[in-house]
Amino acid sequence: MVDAVVLAGSTNNGPLKECSPARHEALIPIGNKTMVEHVVDALLKARNVNRVLIIGPVDELSGLAFDSRTSTAASCGGILENIEAGLEKLPGEKRILLVTSDIPLLTPQAVDDFLGLCGDMSGDLYYPVIGKAVVESKFPGTTRTYVKLKEGTFTGGNLFLLNPAVFKKCVENGREIINLRKSPIGLCRLLGLKFVVKFLMRSLTLREAEEKVSQLLGGIKGVVVISKHPEVGVDVDKPGDFELALKTIGDIPRPCRAGFNPPKTSG
Repeated sequence: MVDAVVLAGSTNNGPLKECSPARHEALIPIGNKTMVEHVVDALLKARNVNRVLIIGPVDELSGLAFDSRTSTAASCGGILENIEAGLEKLPGEKRILLVTSDIPLLTPQAVDDFLGLCGDMSGDLYYPVIGKAVVESKFPGTTRTYVKLKEGTFTGGNLFLLNPAVFKKCVENGREIINLRKSPIGLCRLLGLKFVVKFLMRSLTLREAEEKVSQLLGGIKGVVVISKHPEVGVDVDKPGDFELALKTIGDIPRPCRAGFNPPKTSG
């Protein structure tokens, strides 16, 4: 079994402001529970998850009903800082499951399937991708970002299985990628011409992408797995996703109005 860290520190200052006045995205209600509660419930019901640590607004999280296997810690910056804070709270663990709090459609079966795909967990970083046809068969009309590779068209998931021992190495090497994200020329130099050409020609394979990411992150052992559970990749970050989640979970969809100014909350 593994412990999980749920990243719930994002403030609600983007498109989802049209849907809820909650100060943090994780605390936006979907049906009778908040987004983070849906995620935590799925994790706790999974056979292969032990404890769950939520990194986010502790005062607001304390008002939610979680069982004894759940704990919280304060958010302390961006996503990388919050991952590091979570890893520090769970010392000695050989592998940690990282989960974003914006996938309220997550199911225990999807979690267990992903962990099963990780096999003996000898890799340093496992990352799921989901085929476009799989997503659209269960959630027709949903809009996701897809990448076309030789094996098919995929979107990324929001679960990661990480070896804590390589996290700092990943961060150090990953900063260059982040710094170059708006420089096509710089990225091409970093990735290599052959890699870029194969990607543009849609002849790049999953294994080649896996090897390149592993190399760029300092020579770690990264592993891409193909999930058949679209719930791991359907995140809620815009009004259309919010309405899809409401409909799927069973509440009546209510449209988010462009330009809507939610009432201010106290505190």
